[in-house]
Amino acid sequence: MSAEKGNLGAAGELAIRALIDRAPLASSLAAAFKAEGFRLALVGGPVRDAILGRLGNDLDFTTNAHPHQTKKILKSWADNTWDTGILFGTVAGKRGDTTVEVTTYRTEKYEEDSRKPDVEFGETIEGDLSRRDFTVNAMALELTSPEPEFIDPFGGINDLRDRVLRTPTSAEQSFSDDPLRMMRAARFASQLGFEINSDVLDAMKSMSGRISIISAERVRDEFTKLLMSNQPRVGITILVDTGLADLVLPEIPKLRLEIDEHHHHKDVYEHSITVLEQAIAQEDRLGGPNLVIRLAALLHDIGKPKTRNLIEGGGVSFHHHEVVGARLSKSRMKALRFDNETIDAVETLVALHLRFHGYGDGEWTDSAVRRYVRDAGELLTHLHVLTRADCTTRNAKKAERLARIYDSLEERIAKLAEEEELSKIRPDLDGAQVMSLLQIKPSADVGKALDFLMELRMEHGPLGEERATQELMQWWKARRHP
Repeated sequence: MSAEKGNLGAAGELAIRALIDRAPLASSLAAAFKAEGFRLALVGGPVRDAILGRLGNDLDFTTNAHPHQTKKILKSWADNTWDTGILFGTVAGKRGDTTVEVTTYRTEKYEEDSRKPDVEFGETIEGDLSRRDFTVNAMALELTSPEPEFIDPFGGINDLRDRVLRTPTSAEQSFSDDPLRMMRAARFASQLGFEINSDVLDAMKSMSGRISIISAERVRDEFTKLLMSNQPRVGITILVDTGLADLVLPEIPKLRLEIDEHHHHKDVYEHSITVLEQAIAQEDRLGGPNLVIRLAALLHDIGKPKTRNLIEGGGVSFHHHEVVGARLSKSRMKALRFDNETIDAVETLVALHLRFHGYGDGEWTDSAVRRYVRDAGELLTHLHVLTRADCTTRNAKKAERLARIYDSLEERIAKLAEEEELSKIRPDLDGAQVMSLLQIKPSADVGKALDFLMELRMEHGPLGEERATQELMQWWKARRHP
């Protein structure tokens, strides 16, 4: 292996050799390009991850072949291919369990007010690497040389060792070329536990306004990756401290409320981040990392700034902040182009996150428990996780008491579920039976009758067909002859 273009070091050489052993498809793909007279190099994240010992099945390559030539080669090599990114020089393919993206050497930058980058194809791999986001992603492994050649013109291997994020060119130039890189810096800090170089951080602060030219979809995708990382607190704090959050998620920095002179409430921002971390700690209940619960945990109190009122004599109130927060969550997530299913789920959880606090010491009736389950629907376990995570008190006795009370609620839900199939609560009569009994055709009256029967079901539990019929006929008679 040649190290003429980069000081790889013993650990790096072992990692790259492990990469070649673990990804034999990379060698066969390189052979396919070499046979056509082109160069191919593994580049960016996979090189970084190979050195870190965390290589996945998604591999990125760069080549001097133009996109249509790449497409032709990939078609003969991959099981299937797609070219949705061909205008940007990228063609993708999949062979076995490995997905590859091959991009022509390029330079890419955003004009001052454009939301779409201008892409020009380059002549050399060094030029391509100089336009990449960070030095740790500007390393390549040339695979079409007689021996794999490590290329590291900007000292990425040293920055990887030092766990620091720097840009290949000046940070101002890099962020001007693609402002989304500012959010990517925050994401990598969360994902990899890296520090951001002070020059890079200063540029993020001074250029944060440039993020406004990036499409909502790209911002959403980058924020989602950050939020789903192992340490989202790190990245979110960077977004807030640099001013980026003021533009992409302004509800979060607004949570840094001033504490009133009596110190009667905690910092809502810090509370929200802690709730997020405590929800993550319970994600095994949801089958693993879960975007809905993380969004709901982060956003659950964003209604507080708009509902904040000082109480005479000291203290602060946030009446109905869950209602306002649900509306704000929906609005922000729509602006970021989240899908409707995710938006609806987060909105529901934010709206319901205070419901448990009316439970007291377990005084809820069975009817109230049924309504809790009904309103949560398929999100019941999410609501359990969010409600438990929302306890951030440092008072150990209070925390233990709240956990014990919620344990009792979950036990009651389980008991009622066993007795009544709570997840399938329906009126005791269906629409066809209602129309037959009342001798009416499909109409609004059928819906009102079913709503009445559903309320009875929620209040009293299963009634049985006979009693439900009696109650329905009495209700109908009262409606017609009040």
